Amino acid sequence: MEINIGIDAPQREAIAQGLSRLLADSYTLYVKTHGFHWNVTGPMFTTLHILFEQHYTELATAIDEIAERIRALGVTAPASYSQFAQLTNIKEETGAPAAKDMIAQLLEGQETVVRTARAIFPAAEEAGDEASADLLTQRIHLHEKNAWMLRSLLQD
Repeated sequence: MEINIGIDAPQREAIAQGLSRLLADSYTLYVKTHGFHWNVTGPMFTTLHILFEQHYTELATAIDEIAERIRALGVTAPASYSQFAQLTNIKEETGAPAAKDMIAQLLEGQETVVRTARAIFPAAEEAGDEASADLLTQRIHLHEKNAWMLRSLLQD
């Protein structure tokens, strides 16, 4: 069945490709944040354990919203580890680094998501895709705030 939402197929595909990268970054950051929540130790344990839980819980909701937006555009959302690994700009962590290194890695991940979201904006604006632009604005706002909070934990 043809999709007739006022955005032509090439524009929908371009936006969905960008959103797929955002989905992959968000999912990878979710997995990393959840793993750090489980494995954090040290004097900041309680603070970081709670903060990381807040972050991964919010990311779980965001992942669903991003994937559903891709589907609304008529494109299949990536849904496998191998697809996410190909699309993400966030490095996977297989160990349990020190708490300060966890914070630094999550800060880098939050900033990466911001950059990925910003890169999609021109395609959404050009297509008049207000729904995707709104989603991107929300993601940018939240990840910039998270980055600020993580950055503040690294200051002496």
